[in-house]
Amino acid sequence: MKKVTILGIALALCLSSCSEDFLNQTDPTKVGVDKFYKNEEQVKQALSGVYSQVQALTNTAYLFGEFQTDNTTLDLNPSDRGGAGGWEAFEFGTVNSGNGEIANLWNGYYAAMYNCNLTLEKMVEATMSENGRKEAEGQLKFLRAYMYFNLVQYFGDVIIVTSTLATPDPAFELVRAPQAEVWAQIEKDLKEAAASLPAKYAAAADKGRATKGAALSLLGKSYLTQKKYADAVTTLKEVTTLGYALNANYADNFDPAPAKKNGIESIFEIQYQGDNDLGEWSSFQYVFAPRVSRGAVTGYAAGANGGRNVPTNDIMAAYEKGDLRKDISLKPDFTLDGKVYPVPYVSKYNYPHTIVQRTNTNWPILRYADVLLMLAESINEQSGPTAEALGYLNQVRKRAGLADLTIADKVAFRTAVLKERRLELAFENHRWFDLKRTKTPAEWAAFMNAHGAQERAKPTVDRGNVPFNSTDYVYTENEYVLPLPAPQILINPKLAQNPGY
Repeated sequence: MKKVTILGIALALCLSSCSEDFLNQTDPTKVGVDKFYKNEEQVKQALSGVYSQVQALTNTAYLFGEFQTDNTTLDLNPSDRGGAGGWEAFEFGTVNSGNGEIANLWNGYYAAMYNCNLTLEKMVEATMSENGRKEAEGQLKFLRAYMYFNLVQYFGDVIIVTSTLATPDPAFELVRAPQAEVWAQIEKDLKEAAASLPAKYAAAADKGRATKGAALSLLGKSYLTQKKYADAVTTLKEVTTLGYALNANYADNFDPAPAKKNGIESIFEIQYQGDNDLGEWSSFQYVFAPRVSRGAVTGYAAGANGGRNVPTNDIMAAYEKGDLRKDISLKPDFTLDGKVYPVPYVSKYNYPHTIVQRTNTNWPILRYADVLLMLAESINEQSGPTAEALGYLNQVRKRAGLADLTIADKVAFRTAVLKERRLELAFENHRWFDLKRTKTPAEWAAFMNAHGAQERAKPTVDRGNVPFNSTDYVYTENEYVLPLPAPQILINPKLAQNPGY
């Protein structure tokens, strides 16, 4: 799929307006925009393309959702510091506007948004069944809302684009909308998506697409993030009527076996398909495997291992004795050639596969356990730790093999829910948003500075005599949001950089 930045959109429009005949020739091997989007099959193909772009965005989402928290660190390579200015910066809190991952993040989201908007516009004239039209429109609006849900928390004020541009000039005049307007757009899209989408799809081939439950769950999370607790409770309770339930076995949420993938607890997952050459595989098992583990973790000695998203000492110590989730979510070490290496790694995405680096494992975005914990949190913030709120919390704990909690204090309940979310949703990219939702910028900076001090004093993984820089693990309030990519500011100074960058 094509990557479209604001500059890219403008340049494409400029080129399309040139008069030279050689620029106006049709490539017989490609289908032009004006000849596509004509029927239901083509609209579905375009929709699948947007899902594919969101899949690509998910491949690096751990950098933002986990690396920037107390959940994970990295298995540093003393002999290769090529990632120091890129992905390592998210772990050590040294991100700046020139970071390439920031540029990829911004460009990737707006490229996907462009194709979302283009499909919504073009499908108006397509020959489609009414039901097919509703479902496609609902999915596109859900995906657009999901992307803005992430963007507004990554960057704060962001550009709202809900249509494509007819000429290049407006691309250079775009400005960032206040967060309140972004949230309003998210709510609008999700309400319309929920009204259009089915609770389930009739065709097995459509399993994994966005549903009514996905739209309502994300809408409830949006309300919770904005502290609209009454709206969150009402919306999330509607999700509980749609047939979801907790898997009896926590591990079944991540097992890619056909009988378990997209199971009863799954509300929305990013779909991957491995064991083939179709280009839709995941490789988190390799990205998260310790660097020198060879095939001890992945099963294939030939696959390169990333050593990223390493569980910290802090999260390993946070699990209660008897918590069944710990051994599924992480391993504290690995054994290679008879030697034990004390390097932890995320294990919840590790399953057998037949082709090196091409796994079948999906990435969970919304699970029913998440909904139950959001309900518990919303009710507590609205009414205190009621029996109902405790019931939702304890459902999740019971599945983990833990005893029920009895809490009468609102603040203590808030702490308990946040801890439960940390462990239940560990390494699923929720932690940074949860910390931001429950802490002010000053509180967040103090929290992360305390975590950084722990890692500097006793690193989770040996650094091979590589010293920390003076700026590593030093956080300020401005880092509550990411910087806008420097190239975007150069293209359009009206965007304005976030303070402190």
